[in-house]
Amino acid sequence: MISIIDYDAGNIMSVQKACAYLGHDYVLTRDREKILNSDHVILPGVGAFGDAMERLERYGMDETLKEVKKRGIPLLGICLGLQLFFDESEETPGVKGLGLLKGSILRIPDQDGTLKIPHMGWNSLTYPNRGRLFEGIPEETYVYFVHSYYLHAEDPSVVTATTEYGTRIDASVEKENLFACQFHPEKSSSWGLKILENFLTVH
Repeated sequence: MISIIDYDAGNIMSVQKACAYLGHDYVLTRDREKILNSDHVILPGVGAFGDAMERLERYGMDETLKEVKKRGIPLLGICLGLQLFFDESEETPGVKGLGLLKGSILRIPDQDGTLKIPHMGWNSLTYPNRGRLFEGIPEETYVYFVHSYYLHAEDPSVVTATTEYGTRIDASVEKENLFACQFHPEKSSSWGLKILENFLTVH
């Protein structure tokens, strides 16, 4: 069973539909025991970093997700979910993230107003360290992004995919049972569904 974390964030419906399309059973939940008894856990979301952390803490999901990491249950963060894995974000200074991985979330530089922010559209991936999410996915595959902030990971060895949009963006990371994508695999056509399927078959 897949647990999709329910914390009143956007983008949850598209993840549900993708899991169903791939033939996997899922539950949308904030029940700690259900989550900790899942085979896989997904933290989706769009919106503001500070608001999302407030909701995770209100529902006790911050501690539950730290326990998911500790127990070795495969955990995937998508878009804002990736950002919440890390320590802090320039979007809401002073608000601490989950701290599951080390790094900062920075605002995409607007190149003196010549770069459109938020970044919305298709960009290709390169693989500095090919991770399990990208098995069978060719380099330079295009995936769909919607974001104004990006990850700069402290440890480059965890970065499994990057893209360029005004700067180098750490687009995906993997460490032990933790996986995350800044892009939306569930909105990235057949290759995106393959990325999601790769996660759902990790043991």
